[in-house]
Amino acid sequence: MDSGILLLEDGAAWEGKTFGATGEGFGEAVFNTAFSGYQEVLTDPSYAGQIVVMSIPHLGNYGVNPEDMESSRCYLRGFVVKDVSAITSNWRSEKSLDAFLKEQHVIGLADVDTRGIVKHLRERGAMRAALSSNPKDQKKLLEQVKASPSMIGANFMKEVSLPKIEHHEGKGERVVLYDFGLKQNILKNLLDEGFEVYVVPAYTKAEEVLKLNPKGIVFSNGPGDPDALGEIVQNIRELMKANLPTLGICLGNQLMAQAMGAKTYKLKFGHRGVNHPVKNLETGEVAITSHNHGFAIDAKSLTSDLVPMYIDLYDQTLEGFRHKNRPWIAVQFHPEAAPGPHDAAPIFQEFKKLVKA
Repeated sequence: MDSGILLLEDGAAWEGKTFGATGEGFGEAVFNTAFSGYQEVLTDPSYAGQIVVMSIPHLGNYGVNPEDMESSRCYLRGFVVKDVSAITSNWRSEKSLDAFLKEQHVIGLADVDTRGIVKHLRERGAMRAALSSNPKDQKKLLEQVKASPSMIGANFMKEVSLPKIEHHEGKGERVVLYDFGLKQNILKNLLDEGFEVYVVPAYTKAEEVLKLNPKGIVFSNGPGDPDALGEIVQNIRELMKANLPTLGICLGNQLMAQAMGAKTYKLKFGHRGVNHPVKNLETGEVAITSHNHGFAIDAKSLTSDLVPMYIDLYDQTLEGFRHKNRPWIAVQFHPEAAPGPHDAAPIFQEFKKLVKA
């Protein structure tokens, strides 16, 4: 391992040892509190443009395998851990975390105080950063960090969305799934419910989708700032005129809200992990859920037609809503969570009931 550094835009720095690829990566430094599922984190397109710090101290012990990929590659800009395992021990493993990051051209940094980094980001907020395997000229590196793009106003759709329509056979009703940075487990859950699924690129026009004669629409998760996606929001408004059953997940939830007049804002350090308690305001039930988002819907901006459905019990942020009179539901958390938890999986059955009705 060579020397490396994580340098934040406020000048805070942590030096450690690099693994995976070499070079430099620039992005927004964020942290994830999950105790398992590092491969799912690495291949989640929602992390495009970000350097992810894992709060769990020990990673890489179960290696990497093709079945747990959430997309075809890594979109994040760097991966920071306290300790990376030199030994891989799992019957499903096909390569080490180090080898995987080399293959994906992602820089990893180990032997750093991740607890200190997480505490710093919680206090100061997520911010621009650099991860470099050449820590010598910190002054120049800091200048590059301050010149790098902010997550506010960021649009990654051309990077993360598929280039053309894909068709997946099913014996049930036909639905269209918009790919805004799709996690494959969303598609898998829809297929498990029996749907025939057309996955379409982010900027596919409403009229093109309606020609497919779908019985429902799903808007996926994805990266970036929803305020930067006005063209997509306008397209969602056009689709809503058809009054089809609709499900929004994560970014899809935010874009649906904007299409109906609500506003979004950037969270101080975001929600990223698999241990967020979310309360159903209609039933009183609490589910432990998976999160990955840096923006949220302003609950006060919801129009009278929109009913808040879920809140986060950590900070009371809005976690989902439904329309009073139309078959539209949206959630900020991830009902398709892999490796878990699975408390929120019934959201897909709820969407199926809306489609069948």
